[in-house]
Amino acid sequence: MSSIPEAPSYPVDRTNRVKRLHQRGFYDHETVHRLLDAAALCHVSYVVDGQPYCTPTLFWREGSTLYWHGSSASRMLRNLSTGEPACLAVTHLDSLVLARCGFNHSADYRSVMCFGQAKLVSDPAEKERALVMMVDRFFPGRTATLRATTVQETKATAVIAMSIERASAKIRAKGVADDEEDYALPIYAERLPVQTVIGAPEPCERLPPDVARTADLAEYQKGRLLEDALGEAYRRAYADAAEG
Repeated sequence: MSSIPEAPSYPVDRTNRVKRLHQRGFYDHETVHRLLDAAALCHVSYVVDGQPYCTPTLFWREGSTLYWHGSSASRMLRNLSTGEPACLAVTHLDSLVLARCGFNHSADYRSVMCFGQAKLVSDPAEKERALVMMVDRFFPGRTATLRATTVQETKATAVIAMSIERASAKIRAKGVADDEEDYALPIYAERLPVQTVIGAPEPCERLPPDVARTADLAEYQKGRLLEDALGEAYRRAYADAAEG
């Protein structure tokens, strides 16, 4: 009999194993990467001289490597520049859950935690490519249409790369889940779905009258879910990069 090969997954140990409600934990690449690619903002946690910090920043993924950027003078990037342990986290909030007791109030969510050694990207070619994808990952092909980045702007921007050594996704999609004896209580309960939806574009007031919205923004239309737009932009950007 032939066996079905297991899906590629990240190693599981005490660092990334989901401790509580372990059935909500996922470690396979497909789930982890899908949730990462559907997000723009992450939080990076690290320690400086014994003091924990957590910094929100834009990020993007290439294979099993995560990139983020910031000012060359920032505390976060200075601390991570030599290969420091870091944790990058992403959360998608899907609902607020009102139950019949305080203990069972909850939220539906999809989250990811990634662990690795964060290092400053020092190779000029890798940094140049990363600064292109910093924009094109969200808006495919846009960098080629922009004013060229100056040498000083490049020096002022630092890029960090972190190979994912361990990762776990945790998903709750349960809605209202009360104790069985509580369902008969005369107490209102419900699930409040939460979505991040793209609003109507607001063009810059100083645009010349003959400048139109460009093709790199095709994914970002009013009323569309942001995570769907980000996921599609990611796929298109890296398909274009592979062809190039």
